[in-house]
Amino acid sequence: MAPRKNAKGGGNSSSSSSGSGSTSAGSSSSSSSSRARRETKHGGHKNGKKGGLSGSSVFTWFMVIALLGVWTSVAVVWFDLVDYEEILGKLGVYDADGDGDFDVDDARVLLGLKERSASEPTVSSEELESHGAPGEQAPSGEEPQNIEDDVKEQIQSLLHETLHTEHGGDLHQEEDEPTRDQQLEDEDFLTGSDADDKIENLETGTFHEETEDSYQVEETAPQDYNQDMEEIMYEQENPGSSEPVVDDEKLLHDADDVTYQVYDEQVYEPLEDERIEVSDNAVEDSNIIPEEVGVHPAEEQQEVPPETSRKTNDPEQKEKVKKKKPKLLNKFDKTIKAELDAAEKLRKRGKIEEAVNAFEELVRKYPHSPRARYGKAQCEDDLAEKRRSNEVLRGAIETYQEVASLPDVPADLVKLSLKRRSERQQFLGHMRGSLMTLKRLVQLFPNDTSLKNDLGVGYLLIGDNENAKTVYEEVLNVTPNDGFAKVHYGFILKAQNKIAESIPYLKEGIESGDPGTDDGRFYFHLGDAMQRVGDKEAYKWYELGHMRGHFASVWQRSLYNVKGLKAQPWWTSKETGYTELVKSLERNWKLIRDEGLAVMDKARGLFLPEDENLREKGDWSQFTLWQQGRKNENACKGAPKTCALLEKFPEATGCRRGQIKYSVMHPGTHVWPHTGPTNCRLRMHLGLVIPKEGCKIRCANKTKTWEEGKVLIFDDSFEHEVWQDALSFRLIFIVDVWHPELTPQQRHSLPAI
Repeated sequence: MAPRKNAKGGGNSSSSSSGSGSTSAGSSSSSSSSRARRETKHGGHKNGKKGGLSGSSVFTWFMVIALLGVWTSVAVVWFDLVDYEEILGKLGVYDADGDGDFDVDDARVLLGLKERSASEPTVSSEELESHGAPGEQAPSGEEPQNIEDDVKEQIQSLLHETLHTEHGGDLHQEEDEPTRDQQLEDEDFLTGSDADDKIENLETGTFHEETEDSYQVEETAPQDYNQDMEEIMYEQENPGSSEPVVDDEKLLHDADDVTYQVYDEQVYEPLEDERIEVSDNAVEDSNIIPEEVGVHPAEEQQEVPPETSRKTNDPEQKEKVKKKKPKLLNKFDKTIKAELDAAEKLRKRGKIEEAVNAFEELVRKYPHSPRARYGKAQCEDDLAEKRRSNEVLRGAIETYQEVASLPDVPADLVKLSLKRRSERQQFLGHMRGSLMTLKRLVQLFPNDTSLKNDLGVGYLLIGDNENAKTVYEEVLNVTPNDGFAKVHYGFILKAQNKIAESIPYLKEGIESGDPGTDDGRFYFHLGDAMQRVGDKEAYKWYELGHMRGHFASVWQRSLYNVKGLKAQPWWTSKETGYTELVKSLERNWKLIRDEGLAVMDKARGLFLPEDENLREKGDWSQFTLWQQGRKNENACKGAPKTCALLEKFPEATGCRRGQIKYSVMHPGTHVWPHTGPTNCRLRMHLGLVIPKEGCKIRCANKTKTWEEGKVLIFDDSFEHEVWQDALSFRLIFIVDVWHPELTPQQRHSLPAI
């Protein structure tokens, strides 16, 4: 009990002191309590700190909450916590205006605030009357109807009539083409065969010194019109998506199983890279030369293909294309849009194999879905690029065809599929198959002049200048200011040696600024035509071409160039580093001369006339031993010692951008000023039979003459010109060698010319 008492009072002595202090303590406590109440009333705190929410505290909490919201949003997007594409895909079912997605306009239509709109395809007045006015309201309770559906039905009926042969039918033979050519076209169009891949045996008559009047087209996959249109559609449906960055250098140099396919020479040829055919299979045809290829990163392709330029290099044109918004989904595809978007998302992110599997599954589930099959074709196309495989690319070509042959395919998707099919056929060298595809496109879309322009290019690629000319005349009759048609029509006229007539078309076409006209080839041919008629403005156009990046300089106008190589018109043996070759040629010049004369004396037609329209007048013939780094065995039988001598010098025999040949020029000959195709080679001239007077050669602004037994070296990418005004023939031996500054890798990988 004591502790209890102590607790209360603590004993007498404690009680006394405690008692005496209690009054003051009580007073203090009372005072403190009243102060605490006053502080609390005015916002204070019992612990002496200010309480409540001041202005700064409110702002701090507001910022904390705002930052939490921002980071939460970032987390939702970053970790894909919400599949917005799936949501948008489901909303796409309620698309009411036919633009392929659900947006504000669709909501207005569904709420009755706006009438349904219908597209206005190009159809005849009779068709319009039979199908009703474009703006008529669809019956309530049904899917919106418009004239586009009827147009698609007409297109599909035409497609089934003309394209059913893809899976077993026979195409009707055209009356104006030989049976053999038609068979080649049928095989290529139906099966993607290698009919056009074969090349002829290397005979003497297949070689040319220059390609002055050849017109070439390059594949720049995959950023062309078709994929631009598809990109636009996808970006509108899936904002924020982006393409993966591709290491082009790695793509070009990592494949060891690449083959280089050389096709039959045409008047109008693909660019050097267009002719790269890649494969993961062994080369079986004995005429195909297997090589590793790849364009070195330093190589500058100074010409832009007309097809690509016409579609992509004009900002205004691209803006117009973006506004068009192609319709790629039919009614059924809109119901599976979420699944289509999920597969497409894989493709856009570079997960090609996964995307292929996804689209193949969609095709299996929905065999009549055009968009699913088109996605499968695109994935196969991308996979062919990734694996550098012809076999996979042929599969893509077939799948593009399958898209167009399905029922109820939107017109825009038909156009995209067949255009891409045509371009990939050209890439593989299947020019006739590509031409047939282009013919179908023009048949289906007769009012699209861009397709007719493509058809003209298709004819040029097989050397059919007459039909190409007819096509461009038709285009110019309808659209007389079409710059693309003008420059191509001018090119054809010049190739037909109608020099003066070609000038206004080339000039006006370039001046139009239309896509596809700002091309080095057209500046080249316009200036050349002006030179030939004595027009002093030629060099103004060369200067303009140089200023616009098409030519290295006014004098050096080659189109296939590697940047950074030393550029000068004339070279010495020491500067080239090929002194042993030069010494060997000069030591053995009589042996080389005698074999050349012996071939001339046999009069068996082994010296063939120059046929590239380089001569103003006279007689100039050549006898070729090596072309594009390949030995002509038949020709070397006529000059065996010379060929054996040259075998020791791979810088010459291995120069796949040059030739080794005899050249004989008779009195009264003048060769127009011209340039070679590339800055990757130098040209050696060994004098064999040289008249005392009257023979000379100009390169740039310096003129020289030949000497028997001596070698002249010049860079033929510079403008050069030749006169033969002697009383007897002139015979020289031409040896092209790699530019000495090219690396071994570049010499190995640069495509042949």
